[in-house]
Amino acid sequence: MQAGTAGPLNGYVVLDLTRALAGPHAAMMMGDLGAKVIKVEAMEVGDDTRGWGPPFVGPEDDPQATYFLSCNRNKESLTLNLKDSAHKEKLVELIKSSDVLMENFRTGVLDRLGFSMQRLHELNPRLVIMSITGFGHDGPEAHRSGYDQILQGEAGLMSITGSGPDDPQKVGVPIADLLSGMYGAYGALAALLEREKTGRGQVVRTSLLASIIGVHAFQGTRATVAGQNPQAIGNHHPSISPYGLYGCGDGKVQISIGSEKLWVKFADAFGLPAEDPRFASNALRVEYRVQLNGLIEEAFSGYGAQELLKLLDEAGIPSGKVRSIEEVYQWDQVKSQGLVVEVEHEVLGKIDLPGPPLRFFDPATEQELTKTQHSAPPVLNAHAEAIEQWLHSVKEN
Repeated sequence: MQAGTAGPLNGYVVLDLTRALAGPHAAMMMGDLGAKVIKVEAMEVGDDTRGWGPPFVGPEDDPQATYFLSCNRNKESLTLNLKDSAHKEKLVELIKSSDVLMENFRTGVLDRLGFSMQRLHELNPRLVIMSITGFGHDGPEAHRSGYDQILQGEAGLMSITGSGPDDPQKVGVPIADLLSGMYGAYGALAALLEREKTGRGQVVRTSLLASIIGVHAFQGTRATVAGQNPQAIGNHHPSISPYGLYGCGDGKVQISIGSEKLWVKFADAFGLPAEDPRFASNALRVEYRVQLNGLIEEAFSGYGAQELLKLLDEAGIPSGKVRSIEEVYQWDQVKSQGLVVEVEHEVLGKIDLPGPPLRFFDPATEQELTKTQHSAPPVLNAHAEAIEQWLHSVKEN
């Protein structure tokens, strides 16, 4: 396979019954890898995110929500009324012709529509079913609706994010949705891999709750093993020092001192007292973080941010600036990684989208094999005729 060709999931079909962000993000990841993704949307209105704005772009009589554009590239759109018997039959055809079905309905909704997990498996024993809920499909609070910010709070993330314990803050993107989408795609791929051995599909479940707890990392083991209750401490690391955001003469920079060797280099470069017994180990530097941070900001105060970043780089100290989102997409390094892709939208024409985060290479030649041709998020029901023709061809074969 050459760069710009089909992708490693070429030939697989994903039936995307999801809406909002978590499920659509999972299905988009599969589409980015080359799968044929059929997005089933509600009649007339489509996915909820088609109405989530501002911002909207495009003509006044056909505005397009940038929220929808963020999580639906590389998909085909088909509208169905899942309470209508004829439309249910169409869904049955799609289920029988798919490899993966993704859904994020509230627990019990698919059952009431006549598509329980057992029924789906009867229709297609090879089908991988990926399900995302808010709090999990079972347990005492399975009935609760899952919304990102609520789960950021319920799963503890807001308690460790913010300037301090009394300033809980959410992450600047719907991180619970995005993580559950990533876990969902990861689980679906694992189930497809196992299907190669067993010939049978299975149900993969994750939740917004599980996705956040799944990335608690060292904050989780501080609670479960060390018996501590982690709290927010702003833009500094709770277990490494110095590590975080520091003021300088005309702005702020970030540094990461992750070893004793780096600490000595850093202290020598900026005249800090490496021999001070308060700073003799990382554990002590964490204990005396406030005092050390004061000394660092005093040393940095005489430099502008650009000059300081240059000096830090010359000294071999990991460092960086805080870029705006706008700056990120203008950055040559981002463009070099394929993280901005141009697509042709039916209403908007040529637009740039944030690109897929994975790249693929031939190990023998280092030739890039990454799929580079992407399709724009579809307008509502844009592919009804094409999907009908595809189903007809599948039946014939």
